[in-house]
Amino acid sequence: MIRIATLCAGLALSASAFALSLADLSQQDASGGLKDALTQGAKVAVQQLGKPGGFADNPEVRIELPGNLGKAARTMKMMGMGDQVEQLEATMNKAAEAAVPEAQALLVDAVKKMTVQDAKSILAGTDDAATQYLNKTSRDQLRTRFLPIVKQATDKVGLAQQYNSFAGQAASFGVVDAKSANIESYVTEEALDGLFKMIAEQEASIRQNPAGAATSLAKKVFGAL
Repeated sequence: MIRIATLCAGLALSASAFALSLADLSQQDASGGLKDALTQGAKVAVQQLGKPGGFADNPEVRIELPGNLGKAARTMKMMGMGDQVEQLEATMNKAAEAAVPEAQALLVDAVKKMTVQDAKSILAGTDDAATQYLNKTSRDQLRTRFLPIVKQATDKVGLAQQYNSFAGQAASFGVVDAKSANIESYVTEEALDGLFKMIAEQEASIRQNPAGAATSLAKKVFGAL
């Protein structure tokens, strides 16, 4: 009995020795592990969205006509008059898919610039704290990079002018907001929203299942949360 009790006590001590908490990690490890995981999440999100069907085939991020224009579009589809709407929406989604690959380098650069203090706050934050950080620090640059790609894609099919004219008139009567009145701006913002949504899902997944992290350091850090 004494030997069994001694063995159990030893195992308990060993377990506690390996059960790290965030406070046990060095600042360098905490920051490095977070950066590894966030880089992983950003790359996966870009890969998922920046391919044919990345937006169009994903109901979570699929881009549709905004507001009351969207309601009118759905009615037109039900009445068998949706060919033009479907073509426009397909173009919008293809434009977003074309723009997203441009995000990877900017996102990775934003991760590299993260400070130790940033990392500590993020690790102690919500399931999407890292995604919020990326959104705050890189969205403006991403918008600038996305917009000309989206414009080029929508101009190719000749529907941008028609959309902008129709939505612009609707906006003057309050049917759509100003952001949605221009197809390039609308698709760009929707693409960014979709991108950060997918990054947030990756972040939450790693927080909930640290074993899914790509590096041993990230596993160690998120396992301590």
